[in-house]
Amino acid sequence: MPVIAPWPTARPAHITTGREDTDDAMAAGTTVDHLTETYRAHYRSLLGLAALLLDDTASCEDVVQEAFIRVHSARKRVRDPEKTLAYLRQTVVNLSRSALRRRILGLKLLSKPMPDMASAEEGAYEQLERDQLIKAMRGLQRRQREVLVLRYFADMTEAQVAETLGISLGSVKAYGSRGIAALRVAMEAPA
Repeated sequence: MPVIAPWPTARPAHITTGREDTDDAMAAGTTVDHLTETYRAHYRSLLGLAALLLDDTASCEDVVQEAFIRVHSARKRVRDPEKTLAYLRQTVVNLSRSALRRRILGLKLLSKPMPDMASAEEGAYEQLERDQLIKAMRGLQRRQREVLVLRYFADMTEAQVAETLGISLGSVKAYGSRGIAALRVAMEAPA
């Protein structure tokens, strides 16, 4: 993970470069040291904020890093160092909104590809299989057919099927396994 602010280097007190006076005069707002400490202390919480607004980790990390870069660039405008965290939070929110807007716009602009069309032979074969399955389903006992339809076509759990049909969970399992076995035999039989 890239660090947006350089780590402060410790200089002995007796060595001065002459830059300290100009840096202090230029930086009337938040200092790099304060921003570095804010980064260390609040990076994870800002990442959590972005995670609530966005849906993937990579985007969250990008947004938080971009927020720190922007605050670092504009640190002289943040006069009160106590407001740095609030400024960062607002920047994370704004960048998250922008990211979502770009995604939505991108989805709107993408032309939808044509669906893959099956060949006429494949379509005819699928139709034959469907017809064969429907015929095999009609040949099942009523309870087996009801259990299989509710379980696999209505996507119910076994407990939901049992409640719907007013039978025990064990009966649902028994009817289901017998029904599948009967379907397997019927589907493998020559037509």
